[in-house]
Amino acid sequence: MPMRITLHQLQLFDAAARMPSFKAAAEALNLSPPALSIQLKILEESLGVSLFEQIGKKKYLTSPGLELQQVCHRIFDELNHLDMRFTQLRGGMAGKLSIAIVTSAKYFMPHLFGAFQRVYPNVEFNMIVANRTRILERLENNADDLVIMAHVPDAFDIKAIDFLDNPLIVIASPDHPLVKVKNIAFEQLLQQPFLIRESGSGTRMAVEQYFSSHNAAMKVAMELGSSEAIKQGVLARLGISILSRHCVWLELKTGFLKQLDVQGFPDVRSWYVVYRKGKQLSPVADAFIKFIVANGQIMLDEVEQLYR
Repeated sequence: MPMRITLHQLQLFDAAARMPSFKAAAEALNLSPPALSIQLKILEESLGVSLFEQIGKKKYLTSPGLELQQVCHRIFDELNHLDMRFTQLRGGMAGKLSIAIVTSAKYFMPHLFGAFQRVYPNVEFNMIVANRTRILERLENNADDLVIMAHVPDAFDIKAIDFLDNPLIVIASPDHPLVKVKNIAFEQLLQQPFLIRESGSGTRMAVEQYFSSHNAAMKVAMELGSSEAIKQGVLARLGISILSRHCVWLELKTGFLKQLDVQGFPDVRSWYVVYRKGKQLSPVADAFIKFIVANGQIMLDEVEQLYR
């Protein structure tokens, strides 16, 4: 006997699977917990399997539940692609785009989203900002349409497209003695106390690679969990640091921080838009990639011009 399940039932199940509790899922769906429970019970009876199990106060997906969740994602993705494709055929571009970005990219990606949305006003963005570890988890689980990162992993079968230069620069407080020194030798930095990002950060990895390539070691004064914390630490004269220029361009414009003139810097790397190989990109995702590859640097240069 064929299964008789509806799209609405799958939507209810998917919400219940994603939320931390059935109560939270019911609230998000504007249902009462008993009403949601009844709908899920009907779905389980239709499928002939249990989709959830309760251990203590926590709910977990069973093996069939995990399998159904994957099927739901494929179905919803296909329906979303179909909706965007039909919109495109009608002469427009609309839909939702989910993009996960590492924390250092939050300083410039909103400007690119805004520029794209001015061209395609019917596109909605869902931006997830997280540290590198969490972003890699989302990439592995194919949780987003696209991922923005600077240090591309080797572990995944992915497609990575560079779209923007990522210059790493040495920064210091305005009254640091090296600020007025020209053509600073790299060796002079080795005695300076450094503020660095936490282990696992893409910026931390890039900086460590640079020092390793010069057979040198940093004099680490403090490890901090965000670029914002590092900027405040540098401003407080706790040490110098190396960050992406995109993280500090506004502070450089206002004079709150200074870029040191160090030999070998800027160390120019790249920002990448990343997705899993074999992933069927939506028309919106494909258009966004082409847009930032063609216009990313131009858009950011225009933003900086506003502050001159």
